[in-house]
Amino acid sequence: MLKKFFILCSGSDTDILEQCSNGEQNKYAGIGATVFFTAVMATIAASYALFTVFDNAFIAISFGLIWGLLIFNLDRFIVSTIKKRNSFINELIQATPRIILAVIIAIVISKPLELKIFEKEINQVLLEQKNDLTLANKDQIAQQFAPTINALENEITSLETQISTKEAEVNALYNTYITEAEGTAGTQRLGKGPVYKEKRDKHDVALAEFQQLKTTNQEKIKGIESQMLLLQNDYTTKVENSQPIIDGFDGLMARITALDSLPWLPSFFIFLLFLAIETSPIFAKLVSPKGTYDFKLEDAETAVKIWVEQKVNERNIMLKTDIAINNKVYNDIAEEDELYQYKRKSARELMQLQADAFYKHQKNAL
Repeated sequence: MLKKFFILCSGSDTDILEQCSNGEQNKYAGIGATVFFTAVMATIAASYALFTVFDNAFIAISFGLIWGLLIFNLDRFIVSTIKKRNSFINELIQATPRIILAVIIAIVISKPLELKIFEKEINQVLLEQKNDLTLANKDQIAQQFAPTINALENEITSLETQISTKEAEVNALYNTYITEAEGTAGTQRLGKGPVYKEKRDKHDVALAEFQQLKTTNQEKIKGIESQMLLLQNDYTTKVENSQPIIDGFDGLMARITALDSLPWLPSFFIFLLFLAIETSPIFAKLVSPKGTYDFKLEDAETAVKIWVEQKVNERNIMLKTDIAINNKVYNDIAEEDELYQYKRKSARELMQLQADAFYKHQKNAL
């Protein structure tokens, strides 16, 4: 039962193969088994690849089965259309397009399985890429806020500078009237005279201005700091909102790209393995000598071909013969005077009818 199933998978003519030896049947059963298990591997590979895309096992398995059936049909078609010729060069030319198709199928099947086999290494690469993307994302978002924040910081610095400058001025006035009172500067008279009072009044005015300036600028600084806090909150919100996108950076294309960054040799050997599996039925047919099945199949095909060619030739001969007979018959009839007189009479009657119709039409038009 299993042998018949694999023979069916090989795409061979079961009616002809039943008349062949067990060795011939086993050869095509082996080819069919290769086709079947290649389709099974294609189903597994496609299911995994689609699962990384949809994150849904039911959808992945469903489409994986469809893909596996498609690969099974293609492989079966490729193997069944390769026929043994009397020249190896002709067989190779016939098989070349099928070998190219088999290489493409091997790539498509092997790539998802490589993703699964090297999943841990790919996850590590993706983690590093996500970290780089996170840092780059923060820098890019920070650049959006940087001009505004820098302007606010410069404004705070300017306000603080105003306070510091006014404070230095007040301190200088304070030292001036103190040294005047001590007699160490100014008039150099000890005591609180008119000059002292004048300098003290100037200091008091500057001190009042300083306190007013300090109060006003501190309120402005608090307002600016509130704006900066809002900007910081907006920055944090944008970073948090964009982070899930980075965390989801593990789709099929991202994994393939990560796989390409790993050493190529292990992936290449896996590809060679699937390429050998995919092309083995083709090369098995190419290198194997003509067997009983090939001769019987050629006999059945050539019998039909010769029969069709014979029918076509018979129809062509019948057509040529019929044309020759018809030409001879019409040539003989053309020489008969009776037929000439009959056609002459019919033509005369037709011309009379046309003349009467034209006269009637002209008369009605007047």
